[in-house]
Amino acid sequence: MRIFHRARHRPSATWRQTTDRAFTLIGDGRYEDAGALLVMAADLEPWLSDSWFNLALLHKFRRDWEQARSAGLRAVALLDREHGAPDWWNLGITATALQDWPLARRAWQAYGLKLPGGPGVDGPVSLDLGTTPVRLSPEGESEVVWGRRLDPARIEVLSIPLPSSGRRWGEVVLHDGAPHGERVTDGVAYPVFDEIELWAPSPVPTYVVLLQAATSGDRDALERLVAEAGYAAEDWTSSVRLLCRACSESRMASDDGIVAHHDPHDDGDAAHPGHLSHLSQGGAAGMSWLVERECGIAAPANLVRTLLDRWVAAAPGTRAYRDLEEVC
Repeated sequence: MRIFHRARHRPSATWRQTTDRAFTLIGDGRYEDAGALLVMAADLEPWLSDSWFNLALLHKFRRDWEQARSAGLRAVALLDREHGAPDWWNLGITATALQDWPLARRAWQAYGLKLPGGPGVDGPVSLDLGTTPVRLSPEGESEVVWGRRLDPARIEVLSIPLPSSGRRWGEVVLHDGAPHGERVTDGVAYPVFDEIELWAPSPVPTYVVLLQAATSGDRDALERLVAEAGYAAEDWTSSVRLLCRACSESRMASDDGIVAHHDPHDDGDAAHPGHLSHLSQGGAAGMSWLVERECGIAAPANLVRTLLDRWVAAAPGTRAYRDLEEVC
């Protein structure tokens, strides 16, 4: 393929060295220094799509979406293949961040995805891509939760995140395309995607409350009651599992609150757990039910206490709550 009468060629050794050094700096978080090198690389090889793709990546890391779109458009203009190029996927993420829906549609279709609707369809891309885990705040106190994929770059959070993540139930986050780790549920492996940034906030606050639930059925009754009201409750005593970074980014079985899980770095066992052990307090054989449960509830301020009171009133002999607090 020729562009402006210049044949495509392999990049020079100087371009490769400059680019490699730039990505080392990116890994160290030195984005400004890396940017200067990638601009230099683009000056060395302006005909190479990789020059502009790398700049688009850098701008994505910096959340400079206007610059990412500009560099991404130059990258795809220089591509020499029709479908499947990561340049288009990266441009789709950028367009989604900017809510540039015509460009997002063009990018996903050019990558090779089939989108509903024909020419002239406007508005956000809407696809049924099922549920998947997403890692919130990957650069801070990260947490993997479950969400619903709205399109290739957005996930609606369905779990109730811990307050340390700074995220709420019902929020929509922009996520990257390369998965980091897997979660296995019922024998099916789901890729874990990293959040890039908050795309749409949720007005629903998060509360934490200590429940006295005599049985798992009592706990389940609260979760159903809140869900029927259009919101969510989650038994954090069962669902929260502490993992090191290496394990979080590997292939891990999901904690369903029924099967006991043991921290792979702990020297203990089920009978004599060590200090790192986390055993789900669900219905696993040989495990006693903990009556006191820490529960997260996502519901409006004027409703959350009403729902808890209704839950207690249905079985006051086996249910109670205390220490209700808004945490996020």
